[in-house]
Amino acid sequence: MNNQPQPFRVYDSNQNNAREKKDDLLNKGLETDDLYGPQITDKDGALLDEHDSFYYTTKSLLVLFQIMGVMPLMRVPKDAQTTERTTYKFLSKATLWAYFIWSLELLIVLKVGEERLTNFQQNTNKRFDEVIYNIIFLSILIPHFLIPVASWRHGPQVAVFKNMWTQYQLKYLKITGTPIVFPNLYILTWGLCIFSWALSVAVILSQHYLQDDFELWHSFAYYHIIAMLDAFCALWYINCNAFGTASKGLAMNLHKVLDSERPALKLAQYRNLWVDLSHMMQQLGTAYSNMYGIYCMVIFFTTTISLYGALSEILDRGLSYKEMGLFVIVGYCMTLLFIICNEAYHATRKVGFEFALRLLNVNLATIDRSTQREVEMFLVAIAKNPPIMNLDGFTDINRELFAANISFMSTYLIVLMQFKLTLLRQGARKTIKAVVKSLLNTTAIMPDEESEDDEDDEE
Repeated sequence: MNNQPQPFRVYDSNQNNAREKKDDLLNKGLETDDLYGPQITDKDGALLDEHDSFYYTTKSLLVLFQIMGVMPLMRVPKDAQTTERTTYKFLSKATLWAYFIWSLELLIVLKVGEERLTNFQQNTNKRFDEVIYNIIFLSILIPHFLIPVASWRHGPQVAVFKNMWTQYQLKYLKITGTPIVFPNLYILTWGLCIFSWALSVAVILSQHYLQDDFELWHSFAYYHIIAMLDAFCALWYINCNAFGTASKGLAMNLHKVLDSERPALKLAQYRNLWVDLSHMMQQLGTAYSNMYGIYCMVIFFTTTISLYGALSEILDRGLSYKEMGLFVIVGYCMTLLFIICNEAYHATRKVGFEFALRLLNVNLATIDRSTQREVEMFLVAIAKNPPIMNLDGFTDINRELFAANISFMSTYLIVLMQFKLTLLRQGARKTIKAVVKSLLNTTAIMPDEESEDDEDDEE
């Protein structure tokens, strides 16, 4: 007889409830996989392509990133038996093209950057405010050097995010029986692709005409950088819009399920769909964490310096075309940051708060006990998996980030303006001392001249 003590086990109520639920489903003749919805396998490759409407409606932006060499993703052939429909390889045709086009752009960026840096180093006798202008346009060149680290390095994570969207749409179709429809997204994506380059040309040419030292050939180093920032803003807007559309469709189907008889199993599948949607939102921030993190820092630095340069020049010489050019940069940067923060806020609200509010409005008295339990578990899942767009733990993207940036910029701007006023006071003191000294010298010379005149009269 074995007298060894039995190992101690901790009672897990959630695990036992899940086991009881699976046992009930098995007794009813249902598979355990039905609890989590249909599984996507390699055999579904053709179906994944057929129902990937998000990819086909936003394909133009993906192609634009390939042409610019920013994010060289590749699409697998339609007959490939794999669930990974989007791939990233460091030696694919797209990445080799990215290396080539980035190297060509690097030549002009280095040339312009070297000239800006030389002008910054040699002109030491210039006023501080004039030196600031070189720093502004040097900072705008920084994103080009960071593309390999911030964008290419996270290519595999971006491919994971794209594949999550592809698999989610097929799973959504199998569970709800209806596809996710993205109205006007195809035209919107094409319009944003064209607008990103048009805006880039407009912003850079405005600097050529408004800034005295911004030569026309310098603009060729900035077009692709500004267009890249615009395209990333468009990418963020499109994904946030798609999250809201998917959440709205899921909520509409949810109400239909609740009106049916004994919808507990279907509700569990919908909960799994919602959790996948929340994980996709988190993956978006992880995949583009470095790119959007650098994005925000460049915007913060450029906006602060540009605003200081404009206000400082206005104090010295009044409003001119140069200050108007700097205000264009400030308005452009703040608009991009606001769009990113505002769209992330709306996506989080639609997928999280508004969806939970629909569940809270369900009349629990009209549904059976198992459905009530599923509604409660759905609300717990929303609380435990908040749909937050986080840049890999660095910061959350929402309206609070925009307000925090304005607060930090105001603080640094006040410090810089105090420094400016100190320089003005020092300059005023030097001027006053010079005037007083000249007056004293003039007063000292006048008596000497009078005495000489008296001596002449005596003679």
